[in-house]
Amino acid sequence: MKAAELVFVPSPGRGHIVAIIEFAKRLLQQDERLSVSIIVIKRPYSTTVDSDTADLAASNTNIRFIYLPQVDPPVIKTCFENSMSVYIEMHKSHVKAGIIDHVLSKSTPIAGLVIDLFCSPMIDVANELDVPSYLFFTSSAAFLGLMLYLPIRHSEIGSEFFISDPDSIIPTFANPVPSRFIPSFLLDKDGYASFLSHGTQFIKTKGFIINTFAELEPHAIKYLTSAPELPPVYTVGPVLSVEDKKKPEFEKIMQWLDNQPSSSVVFLCFGSLGGFEKPQLEEIATALEWSGLRFLWSVRPPPPKDFNLKPVEYTNFSDVLPAGFLDRTENRGLVCGWAPQVEVLAHEAVGGFVSHCGWNSTLESLWNGVPIAAWPVYAEQQPNAFQLVNELKLAVELKSDYRITQADKLVMAEEIEKSIKSLMDTENPVRKRAKEIGEKAGKALLDGGSSFISLGRFIDDILITKK
Repeated sequence: MKAAELVFVPSPGRGHIVAIIEFAKRLLQQDERLSVSIIVIKRPYSTTVDSDTADLAASNTNIRFIYLPQVDPPVIKTCFENSMSVYIEMHKSHVKAGIIDHVLSKSTPIAGLVIDLFCSPMIDVANELDVPSYLFFTSSAAFLGLMLYLPIRHSEIGSEFFISDPDSIIPTFANPVPSRFIPSFLLDKDGYASFLSHGTQFIKTKGFIINTFAELEPHAIKYLTSAPELPPVYTVGPVLSVEDKKKPEFEKIMQWLDNQPSSSVVFLCFGSLGGFEKPQLEEIATALEWSGLRFLWSVRPPPPKDFNLKPVEYTNFSDVLPAGFLDRTENRGLVCGWAPQVEVLAHEAVGGFVSHCGWNSTLESLWNGVPIAAWPVYAEQQPNAFQLVNELKLAVELKSDYRITQADKLVMAEEIEKSIKSLMDTENPVRKRAKEIGEKAGKALLDGGSSFISLGRFIDDILITKK
């Protein structure tokens, strides 16, 4: 019989669910006394994650998946993040019923309810069931600090952020953060209200489990671990996503990389929602052509304004790229649609990553010692980019205050070319720094490493709590 069970409630996004599964697998590998259940909230605007989750469940039979009934999503107003927060809160009764019916009815005691960023309403469910709750934070320690700063700021200012605001003194950032690096959802009244609520709720949990490692964010972690009002902090990263299902077109990509010199290719990829319209694509193409660099470029359209729809992939790249570009660069570049990012970043030929600075992508890049050119697009990517460029020195500046709401303001070819050439310059100290952090990331997960020890401390704490 298992000694204790953890119940996870992730947000219904692939990045959140996959990170939760990978963390759960690591828990089970480190201590056989534990068992894990994952409560699956169906994605509101698509069935994609549901099918992905089914595949993941089939390959992780030691984890129990509890599927909740479909709930009609709210009407999206000004902010997707707000709508997602409202949608998840609508599941509180279903989450409670799922735990009662499928977990409390078993003989194994519950050690805790583990929720992620959007799921703070489930802290109330944990309290109602007299179960401790923990936050599994899939973003950086610095961004967690920003969320915890919101209630403090709100008590003084009482409103959302504005671009014209003075720099913010956020304890988990070593430097004042200019307002142009504040995420777009905090500039929106509804989005700000949602994240203010999340930040207020997080402090009520029994611990913060963060997908980072001590050597990567020393300043942020020092603050979080020393603030007396905060619960214990467990740094368990990097928790890396598993790769997408193999597709025939991926074989062409990997074979092309096999034929390129070591560290010679700059990889451009902007995440599942990080696509551009034709004018911006033309500027990127011009920069790549001028640079003379080898490149692998994942070209994808921008997300539809109606989140009920899936992005329609480009079927003919010639329609959106400059005339003759593909022919002129065919000997040193490859343009593709969706790319197997984890596998690409691990390839010896890749020497730099032009990225949206999503935290999963950041960890995947640094794990492989690949430096980044920062071009954020949405979500919390602007403060991530600020930290990577200005504080951690793991990225070069490209357009680290960019946001998709300003898509009419083109990043010009000259600026892009300058950044990617700097990124790929073998003498750039960012490259050495990325290699060093990659080595430290690997050591953090080994027996005796900082994240291995922190994970063990978390397991000990939850098992002691159950005694």
